[in-house]
Amino acid sequence: MLSKEDNETLTRVGPGTPMGETMRRYWHPIALKSELPEPDGDPLRARLLGENFVVFRDTAGKVGVLDELCLHRGASMALGRVEEGGIRCIYHGWKFSVDGSIMDMPNLADPRIRARLKARAYPVREVSGLVWTYIGPKEKEPPWRRFAFDEVPAANRIAFRMKVRANYLQMWEGGTDSSHVGILHSNVTRPGWLAESGKRPDADVGDMVSDAWDDMSPRLEIENTAFGFHYASLRQVGGATPRQNVRLVPLFLPTGRIIEFPDFYTTVFDTPVDDEHTISYLIDASPTRALDLRSRLKRSGLLEDRFYAHGEFVAGWHDGFQQDRAAMRAKSSWSGFHGITQEDAVISVSQGPIYDRSTEHLVGSDAAIVRLRQRLLDAVRMNAAGQDPLGLQLEDLTHMHGFDVDIAPDASWRPHAAAHAEHYPAEK
Repeated sequence: MLSKEDNETLTRVGPGTPMGETMRRYWHPIALKSELPEPDGDPLRARLLGENFVVFRDTAGKVGVLDELCLHRGASMALGRVEEGGIRCIYHGWKFSVDGSIMDMPNLADPRIRARLKARAYPVREVSGLVWTYIGPKEKEPPWRRFAFDEVPAANRIAFRMKVRANYLQMWEGGTDSSHVGILHSNVTRPGWLAESGKRPDADVGDMVSDAWDDMSPRLEIENTAFGFHYASLRQVGGATPRQNVRLVPLFLPTGRIIEFPDFYTTVFDTPVDDEHTISYLIDASPTRALDLRSRLKRSGLLEDRFYAHGEFVAGWHDGFQQDRAAMRAKSSWSGFHGITQEDAVISVSQGPIYDRSTEHLVGSDAAIVRLRQRLLDAVRMNAAGQDPLGLQLEDLTHMHGFDVDIAPDASWRPHAAAHAEHYPAEK
C-alpha cells in the first residue's frame, strides 16, 4: 500500500510539482520521426508533462520544438504555416525559426523589436525514429544518452507510439509486473491454458509460448543500479531435466524499461503527457534480423481501428473495451482480448485516470513495483535537495540489456548480468 501523499507525489507531473520538476531534468521523446515526414509539412500539437508545444520540421529538415502559443497574442502555432525556413502564425503572420528567433513581423516595421524578442525554443535530438526534447532548466541540461537500440542497423529497428487515457505510472507498473505475463497474456504465453482451451497461438506470437509461464508465482530478486534497478524473475520448470528460467528486466529513469523477446527486444518509454494521459513510445530492435511494423502491430493487437487509431488506444468503458465475452465463455480466449499491448492498455485504462494506490493489497510478486516507486521517490528527494536525480549523467546506456535464459536450478543468474555490474553499479 502506498500513502495518498506519496501517490500524489508520484503521479502529478505538471510544472511546479515534485515529480514534474524531477521529470524535467531528463530528455523525453515528444514525437515520432514519422509524424514529421517531410520538410515544411504539417506541424504537430504536442503535450508533455502538462505543457503544450508545437513541433515542426523546417525547410532544411531541422526539427523545432516551441511553446504552443504565439508570444504575440497567444494564438496556437499548431495552426501555423510551415514555410521558407520557419513556422508562421496565421493570426498576424509572425514567423519563427527552430531556435525561436523572429524571422518576420508583418504588422510591425520596427526591426529593433524583432531583435529583442524570441520565442521559447527547446533543445531537440532526432535519433532512431524518435524526436526528443529537453524542457527543463537551460543551465541543467543533461548529457545525451545512447541506448542499445541505437546500435542496430536501421532495418532492424522500428518505432511506434500508443497514447492511453491513464497516468504514466499505471503503464510503467504494468510493464514492471512479471507475474501478470503468464496470466493476463495466457493466450500467447501459457502452455497449460493453451492445452485446456485447445487453442494454438498465432504464428506471429508463437515465440512467446514457454512452459516457464505455467509458473505464475515467480520469485523475484532485485538489485539497484546506477540507471534505476533491475530484477530477475525466477520460475521453476519441471520435466525430465528440471531447470530454472530467469528473465531480467531493467527499469531506468525517468520512464523506461526493456522487455526481452527471443530474437528482439523492446525498449519502452512511458512518457507522461499530463497527469491523466500517457504516450508509450516502443522501440523494437534486433541484432539479427530486419523488423516489420505491421507484424509488430498485429502481435500487439493494434491493427483494428476499434482499438488503435492514429497512434491512440481508443477502446474504453464507452464500448465495453470491445471485450469478446463469447470467446471467454467458449474458453478460446482468457481475457476476451488479443495482443499483448492491447491487453496491457485495457488494464491500465480500466484503473481510471489516476489509480489510488492507498487502497491496494500487495503480495510478494509485486516487489519490483514497490522498488520502482521507491526509486522514483529517491529521485524526487535527490532533485529537491539540489542533486542530480538517478541516472541523469549516464551517457552510454548501450550495455543495458534484459535477458531470458534457462539455467540449472541451483545456478546464479548474475554472471549473465555482468555488464550491468561493470558499467552501472549502484550508487554507494
